[in-house]
Amino acid sequence: MTRAPETLTRRALNRALLARQMLLRRTSLDAEQAVEHLLGLQSQIPDNPYVALWSRLDGFDPHALSALTEQRKLVRIALMRGTLHLVSVRDAVALRPVMQKVFERNMTAGSVYGKALTDIDMEALIRAGRQAIEEKPRSNKALEAILEPMFPDRDGHALSQAVRAALPLVQVTPRGLWRRGGLAISTTLESWTGVGLAENDTPDATLLRYLAAFGPASVADMQAWSGLTRLAGAVARLRPQLVEFRDEDGHVLYDLPDAPRPDAETAAPPRFLPDYDNALLGHDDRRRVIDDAHRLHFKKVNGLLPAFLVDGRVAGCWLLDRDKSGARLAITPLVALQRREREALAEEAEALLAFHEPDAPARDIHFVDAR
Repeated sequence: MTRAPETLTRRALNRALLARQMLLRRTSLDAEQAVEHLLGLQSQIPDNPYVALWSRLDGFDPHALSALTEQRKLVRIALMRGTLHLVSVRDAVALRPVMQKVFERNMTAGSVYGKALTDIDMEALIRAGRQAIEEKPRSNKALEAILEPMFPDRDGHALSQAVRAALPLVQVTPRGLWRRGGLAISTTLESWTGVGLAENDTPDATLLRYLAAFGPASVADMQAWSGLTRLAGAVARLRPQLVEFRDEDGHVLYDLPDAPRPDAETAAPPRFLPDYDNALLGHDDRRRVIDDAHRLHFKKVNGLLPAFLVDGRVAGCWLLDRDKSGARLAITPLVALQRREREALAEEAEALLAFHEPDAPARDIHFVDAR
């Protein structure tokens, strides 16, 4: 008789996620290993990967991560959900073909960009775009300025977006380096690294790695994380390699047999996460880490506020501000904090502020009433 799959509580799923995201305890992985284990770090805001790894790694050195980017071992490229991620070059060449359908979907005939480019010679457009950005890295505006005279009466933004959808573009340094700024300019992955894309565009291997970093998870979770659709077939192929669970609502969850699933009562320390951290974006059902009511709070501010965790769950948001007088980190709880939780959170905040603003003439932590 077949045994019914075990039901995992949201708290158990939370602890599994924290363990795989290196948020239960900091680990000794080096920066490149950590970035690969996590399948990349959200990087729309260039500083975000540095905060993400500071919260996950023992003795994290931001200059080491910066050096890997400067050495072109890590790149910032649009991947999952069409958003910018910091990944290893190995993962860039493997993941972009898998995620290509996400970009193509934005250029279909019925899409805004597709309508703007009806009947255009797409091959000629992509060829011209490649030539322009491989000649030298260019910004969106610079690319538009080159393409518009070549394709009269076409929207320049739509032209550049078509190029970006078709080609694997990376944002080049100095943007993304620690304590340095730079214009967002791009060239092709191959031009920047000398490495071409992989030929395999099936999602199977990517989904196994997703489970290692985010599981247990449903097919809907995998689709929400990646931006891909119709992944049920790939999961069906992988089922012999997987174990199955149920969540509290009865949904099927898949996982790797030997992946960590800590006891639900495992202690979880406070952690500060940057904007868009994948620990909060890696599932369709995010209740394992954030209450639906709190998701609404973040939506009210356009999802831009970074979050902090208490007992493994989103308990509020934080903001860092710096001027000539010093640096301040404001903590806004969304739940009632016990005294020991508040003290532990303040201690973690002081360490984060010291990491992020080591040369500030003064540093201050303060709590703010969310109302």
